[in-house]
Amino acid sequence: MPKIDIGNAEIYYEERGDGEPIMLVPGLGGGGGVWFNQVAALSNDYRTIIHDHRGCGQSSYSLIEYSVDQMAADAVKLMDTLEIERVHWVGHSTGGAMGQIVAQDYPDRLASLILSATWPGQDEYFNRAFAARKSVLSTMGTAEYARHSILTLLPPWFITQNPEKIAELEGYLAGADQPVEIMESRIDAICAYDRRDRMSDIDVPVLVIVAEDDMVTPRYLSEQLAAEIVGAEKIILPTGGHFVLHVLVDEYNTAISDFIKRHQMV
Repeated sequence: MPKIDIGNAEIYYEERGDGEPIMLVPGLGGGGGVWFNQVAALSNDYRTIIHDHRGCGQSSYSLIEYSVDQMAADAVKLMDTLEIERVHWVGHSTGGAMGQIVAQDYPDRLASLILSATWPGQDEYFNRAFAARKSVLSTMGTAEYARHSILTLLPPWFITQNPEKIAELEGYLAGADQPVEIMESRIDAICAYDRRDRMSDIDVPVLVIVAEDDMVTPRYLSEQLAAEIVGAEKIILPTGGHFVLHVLVDEYNTAISDFIKRHQMV
C-alpha cells in the first residue's frame, strides 16, 4: 500500500474490504499493524483503514515536538487525502485520545467513536508510569524498553502462558527504528494531553471499552470518560490488560462490530 503526502509528512496506510469506513488507530507504539486481529474480522463487512502515526513505522520520521493534537490532525489529513468524509473511529490508548480530539474539533468527521483503553487526561499514576518507561528508554534503549513495557501491557497469566506471543509483541515494541528522541517526544505528548474540560463537547455515539486489569490506562480512567460523555456506552472486559485486543480477541471484536452495526451511516 502507498504512502500519502499530507503536506509536511508522508503517512503509510493500508486498507482492506468494502463498506462504511472504519479507522483503526493505534496507541503510543504508533504502528497500524497492531490491529491485525481486528482487520481480519472487520474487513469482511467494512472498509478498514490502518495507518502508522508520523514518527512511527513506515511514516515520516519528522523531528518535531509531537502532540496528540498533531497526531489527530495528521489522521484527519489522511482522511481528506483518501476523500473520506466520515468514519467510525476505533482508537486504542493514544488513538483514543486522538479520537476525542477529532470528536471535539472535527465533529462532522465521525459517525461513531470507540474509545479503547484510553484516558481523558493524565494524573499522578499515569505520569509516574510513563516517566519510568521514558527513563528506561532513554538510558537503556528500545530493547530494554520493550521488556519493561510488556510487563504492564499484558496480564501476568497471559505472559506466562504465551511466551512465543510475548516475544512477538516484544519484538513489535523493540523493532521501532525511529530515533529515540521521537519516542521520547511522543511520551511527552501523551503526558501533556488533557481534554477533561471538553468531554461534554463530544456529540457522537461513543463506546468506552477497557479491561478490568489494565495497568496502563486503568479502568477508572474509562469510567471517567463514560461518566462525562453524554450517552456513552461502557463495556468492562474481565481480563486482557492494556493489550486486551490481543487477549480477548473474539469478545473485543464482537463488542466493536455490534456497536458499529447499531450506528451505521445508512
